Amino acid sequence: MTSSSDRSPAVDVLSTRTYEIRTYGCQMNVHDSERLAGLLEDAGYVRAPEGSDGEADVVVFNTCAVRENADNKLYGNLGHLAPKKASRPGMQIAVGGCLAQKDRDTIVKRAPWVDVVFGTHNIGKLPVLLERARVQEEAQVEIAESLEAFPSTLPTRRESAYAAWVSISVGCNNTCTFCIVPALRGKEKDRRPGDILAEIEALVAEGVSEVTLLGQNVNAYGSDIGDREAFSKLLRACGKIDGLERVRFTSPHPRDFTDDVIAAMAETPNVMPQLHMPLQSGSDPVLKAMRRSYRQERFLGIIEKVRAAIPHAAISTDIIVGFPGETEEDFQQTLHVVREARFAQAFTFQYSKRPGTPAAEMDEQIPKKVVQERYERLVALQEEISWEENKKQVGRTLELMVAEGEGRKDETTHRLSGRAPDSRLVHFTKPDQEVRPGDVVTVEVTYAAPHHLLAEGPVLDVRRTRAGDAWERRTAEKAAKPAGVLLGLPKVGVPEPLPAVSGGCAVD
Repeated sequence: MTSSSDRSPAVDVLSTRTYEIRTYGCQMNVHDSERLAGLLEDAGYVRAPEGSDGEADVVVFNTCAVRENADNKLYGNLGHLAPKKASRPGMQIAVGGCLAQKDRDTIVKRAPWVDVVFGTHNIGKLPVLLERARVQEEAQVEIAESLEAFPSTLPTRRESAYAAWVSISVGCNNTCTFCIVPALRGKEKDRRPGDILAEIEALVAEGVSEVTLLGQNVNAYGSDIGDREAFSKLLRACGKIDGLERVRFTSPHPRDFTDDVIAAMAETPNVMPQLHMPLQSGSDPVLKAMRRSYRQERFLGIIEKVRAAIPHAAISTDIIVGFPGETEEDFQQTLHVVREARFAQAFTFQYSKRPGTPAAEMDEQIPKKVVQERYERLVALQEEISWEENKKQVGRTLELMVAEGEGRKDETTHRLSGRAPDSRLVHFTKPDQEVRPGDVVTVEVTYAAPHHLLAEGPVLDVRRTRAGDAWERRTAEKAAKPAGVLLGLPKVGVPEPLPAVSGGCAVD
């Protein structure tokens, strides 16, 4: 604890207080931030105006411990807020997430102006801790060692009116040597299937038409409840929910990816033909050093089975280049898998030490120059393959769920953007009739680039949806209230993979 001199003086709690949440890291953190926003609004806080840049009464950092130099970035941001806090009586700063779980008391020692530190297991305590810090005028550090309440039982402020994350499990039972997440998120804990389906049904009733099932190792779902086929059963159950048009999930692990899951994907119409399957390395010796429980043959076998069952599936992956001990021959094996698998997209990372992981202490750390050169070769190969795979889409007629904010040039090009069933981003000509985010349009693809498609002809069909109605209601409600500040949450449509996380944090 720090002295009361480091805390802001007490303020009038009857006045409306604003909040801002800054989110870093994986999809699980993004989802947690939705919960934090819901908790704060349930406690009477209001989102600060967009672009407030630390002018809110409460600023919450939801941190990540996976990314390189995560702690330096956090303390840099905290230092930026220190003079603002000193000049604004009553302002509070809270730090949560994986880095808070890991560093605990270190945060208030290095940044004594922080009011609250909370971990990954007790996000529901944030409003109470803020109030306690205000009344007692000293920092509150509370880190639970195990999950106190499943996050989905907490209030939520979702960013999208029609696309939602639904958490089915938390924690991870894997021991990958490059990943610290299991130590911070704990062992896997599964949510009851009935609770998951009840949440999805409630979301659909509100207008949501697309859900993404979320877990640190999503297809291991069932290990905690003793049912190895629980995940495939859950996918099939989602297929029976009337009004649920699209189901996605992230991220699976090759170890637990079984034939019954592939069959469920192929046989359930609203489960989308998209799969994110992290490779990490194509070399068997490197996979062994990473403590990944599969090998190259097993991985390629999964890809082959998925393609046989779902011919138009778009498969993406994560790859780490330069893991300790990786030889040129090991790297060539990774390139071989990339050529064989023909990923639609790959999130590629240069290995860097993560404090607290076994890999950080391994011998044969690869020189930066070597890692960079290999990384550039991998990116060049994947760009070539992505473009070739996208060119195969030209001439296809696709149904797109209209998105908001995903086409950065839409205003200047007079186009709109949407996601195809396989999650490819398609920019299309704006039709004469009104089209809302959440509505569905039918287009013909006319051009392919490595990372997007174009449909330059007229829109073939527009289907107004309940999801579009929900977006329209949400927009009208926002117009009647002060503008909010973005949480760093997925924009709209399918939540996008976050490219700066390698391993763990929902991309195992």
